[in-house]
Amino acid sequence: MRARILGLAAAAACLAMPVYAAVVLGDAAGSYTISQAGSSIRFTIGKAGGGGFDGAFARFKGTIRIDNKDVGRSKVDLTIYPESVGTGQGRIDAFLRSDAVFDAANSPEIQFRSTSVTRTGDTSALVTGRLTARGKTFPEKFTAELDGLKGGTIKFHVTGKVLRSRYGMDVGTPLYSNVVDFDMTLTGKRG
Repeated sequence: MRARILGLAAAAACLAMPVYAAVVLGDAAGSYTISQAGSSIRFTIGKAGGGGFDGAFARFKGTIRIDNKDVGRSKVDLTIYPESVGTGQGRIDAFLRSDAVFDAANSPEIQFRSTSVTRTGDTSALVTGRLTARGKTFPEKFTAELDGLKGGTIKFHVTGKVLRSRYGMDVGTPLYSNVVDFDMTLTGKRG
């Protein structure tokens, strides 16, 4: 009887323990192509007195390379197509595509190329790089948190703040904030 009770206690203890270990950046070493399926690039611009607007880019592409031996050699390359911007309001979308903001006709790409990746935890990193929009390039920083790794697919939650005035997009300030808050989910497929 005592052996049976001890056996049940051991089984209960096993059930209480996690079945799998947490995924860490080291497990994710490799090269990935960012997929639009399962990914999103969203942004928010606040307005004085409250409100503002949210938007997203429907078209983008990129790659992520994670170097486990030297995380600093990891790379992120991301290209966003500003003509794909959407806020759910046609008038605002057309204005954002115009030469007053993105100038999508003359500047059809926004590019981010990482220059360094610094691990900040088991599943997080600070990604520093050069952002180019409307022909202007400045250093920017984004935080990346590994959200999952399964079957050759990786997912990151990426956040950051960008000053739009640096890129000649300061129309509407100070009524609309100069700070653009980015909230991205980037899903990559190995290979």
